[in-house]
Amino acid sequence: MTTETVISIFLGIGLAASTGFRVFLPLFALSLAAYFGVWDLNENWAWIGSLAALLTLGIATLAEIFAYFIPWVDNALDSLAIPLAAIAGTAVMVSTIADLDPVVTWSLAIIAGGGTATAIKGANAAGRLTSTATTGGIANPVVSTVETGTAVAVSTASIFAPVLGVVLVIIILIFIFSIYRKLRPRR
Repeated sequence: MTTETVISIFLGIGLAASTGFRVFLPLFALSLAAYFGVWDLNENWAWIGSLAALLTLGIATLAEIFAYFIPWVDNALDSLAIPLAAIAGTAVMVSTIADLDPVVTWSLAIIAGGGTATAIKGANAAGRLTSTATTGGIANPVVSTVETGTAVAVSTASIFAPVLGVVLVIIILIFIFSIYRKLRPRR
């Protein structure tokens, strides 16, 4: 496996994790990176770097970000976003992986990309539901701001420093796991 392949996997994992916070933002970031020549995508996914994709994903990103600031609407969006995050996480992983057999590429994309995105989105949805239940939705815009900021940070790190992006993903997953362990009922 070449260094380029490993870096492309790191990029995919970082962006996939970001889709667990905001589905469209990492896709938009990848579209920007491809459009401006920062990253080359697999030839089958080169359309993500087109102007049409850039504009569409940009509008979808803005709509998603603003919709998450509306209490109760954010919870409804989470219901839709969990399966969408899995699909988007898989898609960004497939689009970025370089020089691997298609079976390996798709396996990595489904497990590492879709799995990471789903785990993070599921934890976020549970956190938002808890915020809604305990504060009547008043704290949800704060939760949304943190999620959007995290998606921006991890997406940016993944594009410009993929190793740092993966380190951030590991920290996020450890944080989620530690909260889960604290909240899990003891036997």
